[in-house]
Amino acid sequence: MQKIILASQSPRRKQLLEWAEIPFEIVVKETDEHYPFGLGATEIPVHIARNKAQAVKGLVPDNTIILAADTVVVLGEAIIGKPVHREEAVSILLALSGQKHRVITGVVIIKEDKEISFSDTTEVEFHDLSVSQIEFYVDKYKPYDKAGAYAIQEWIGVIGIKSVIGDFYNVMGLPVSRVVQQLNKL
Repeated sequence: MQKIILASQSPRRKQLLEWAEIPFEIVVKETDEHYPFGLGATEIPVHIARNKAQAVKGLVPDNTIILAADTVVVLGEAIIGKPVHREEAVSILLALSGQKHRVITGVVIIKEDKEISFSDTTEVEFHDLSVSQIEFYVDKYKPYDKAGAYAIQEWIGVIGIKSVIGDFYNVMGLPVSRVVQQLNKL
């Protein structure tokens, strides 16, 4: 497979591409993660991923494949992003405790003027979590760079997840098998 550019600083996306043995290098440029009012939950992470991909397009040679992704957590109709501080992380996890929520990752793959974009949705349900479990997790793992204030592959996922319907790796930040299928189409 041709080497691709990963337009993301996410250590989890890096790890997933390594596990899939996809040759890549990371190129990132600071981008605005805001989105226009009125976008649907599945459109928001695609919009942000597209901005990430376009931001690095001018930094790499033509004919380079660029992969960008963004993940959001949706509880009911509320979009939950990354917590800014401890209190917000605890509050988010208290809201997710005992609830089902959706994890939506938007993916954009560009090569010159071609674009493939899609979103993948996974439903996750937490067991009821105690305040002490949530505080322990937040204090030890500091999930401030994670949508929904958690990582499924960390302690809280191991002890707190009741069920996952859909792609587990999507919850980590990248629906890798679907990405590989799309890369093969290019």
